[in-house]
Amino acid sequence: MDRAPIQDTRFGGVTVRQDGQDRLEVEGESIPHVVLERDPAAEVDPHIAIGTRDPARLTLRIDGTHAELRPAKGRLSRRSYRVDVEHGGASYRLVPDSVPSSRLTRDGVHLGDFSSDGDESVIVEWKEGCEIRPVDAAIGYALASAFGTGGQPMWMMIVDGVADALP
Repeated sequence: MDRAPIQDTRFGGVTVRQDGQDRLEVEGESIPHVVLERDPAAEVDPHIAIGTRDPARLTLRIDGTHAELRPAKGRLSRRSYRVDVEHGGASYRLVPDSVPSSRLTRDGVHLGDFSSDGDESVIVEWKEGCEIRPVDAAIGYALASAFGTGGQPMWMMIVDGVADALP
């Protein structure tokens, strides 16, 4: 069953499709086509929508052109869950900045905030007064869907760990 497109406030209908943990596609009338694929030989992590954070096991193409994808390892800090992309001479980063959402930047400029549980449903709130390009949206939707968004602050993780250890 096809999902209804997400209605982006700047770019109209955007469709995000996940094929299990193997492949993700983002497309829309006003944005470039993005394909993110996991190497089928890669070990699958059930907590990651695309199945891995290993950059050697992932391929990102934007309108058929290879883009460099570098997800961080994802450890304790929010920053450790960042995902970096180099494409078209620009540096993109999606990094958690609250429990539910992550901030998308292009060359250090905050473009918008994305929320997704690592599924085909992605919500974005674009920053006012910023030049947002169609490729920015395509990359943001793909990363939010493939890796999910948000994260607890380190102090909250420590408190949870201590609470779990107590009888």
